[in-house]
Amino acid sequence: MTKTILTSRATAVGGRDGKVASDDNVINLDLVMPGTKGKEDIPTSNPEQLFAAGYAACFDGAFNLMARQDKKRVETRTNSEVSLLEDEEAGGVKIAAKLVVEVVGVTEEEAQDLLEKTHQFCPYSKATRGNIDVDLSVKVVDSLDN
Repeated sequence: MTKTILTSRATAVGGRDGKVASDDNVINLDLVMPGTKGKEDIPTSNPEQLFAAGYAACFDGAFNLMARQDKKRVETRTNSEVSLLEDEEAGGVKIAAKLVVEVVGVTEEEAQDLLEKTHQFCPYSKATRGNIDVDLSVKVVDSLDN
């Protein structure tokens, strides 16, 4: 039997023009269709933005874990883009993701190795593998101050 490590809960009402909230109310946002403006005094989001934030956070954490397991001391920042694309084959739309990890503390070769290990380990990468296009890249930088 598989052991559950964590369960998160959220509820959406009204789809892309509705509202989403986590069970603890930390996330409590009005949703708007991508490309439309929300009310200026109320924070709004969309499912792609929420997915991009989750994937970036998960991947960044997994990258740091892979580095620790390889006895590497790194600092990282993971930037994520989630796009809606026209699905020419099946019709409708599909999702694609792009992740760029900026890393301090390793060589280009070590960074690339960690990127591949992270993609194999990250739960979001496992969930999307074979389902969406994911473009991964890593940049070795001197500092994350920008």
